Amino acid sequence: MKPISRFLTRHIRIALDSNIFIYYLEENPVWVDAAGEIFTWLEREPHSAVTSTLTMTELLVQPYRAGNERLVNRYFGLLSQFPNLEWVAPDLHIADTAARLRALHNFRTPDALQLATALRSGATAFLTNDSALTRVEHLEVGVLGQLR
Repeated sequence: MKPISRFLTRHIRIALDSNIFIYYLEENPVWVDAAGEIFTWLEREPHSAVTSTLTMTELLVQPYRAGNERLVNRYFGLLSQFPNLEWVAPDLHIADTAARLRALHNFRTPDALQLATALRSGATAFLTNDSALTRVEHLEVGVLGQLR
């Protein structure tokens, strides 16, 4: 069993960082297989994932910058309807948790918001490719580069 599969079997509800979506959607040659395994896992009940609406913002910047409305609509349509994926907008509780994470770990605001969303939404794991985020407590942080 691949390390990414072993990681996923330990969880029912995970959180996903924006880079996982980018690898999958842009078919990044280095990361698309691992990202694909995550999304295949997600499609099967009882699995679920959560991500911040910040992820959609980060995903749509390049298509908007390129003037590619078709790609904007494709990304938005695919991801807003993806099975077992919940999009969570930051609220005051998430903002407070993110501020605490920034204060404790000096995370960038987007990273702190992603992690706070995971913590406040009941995820037991967070998948990313940023090893600096492994410092957070109460989540098993999986770094894609270490799970291939």
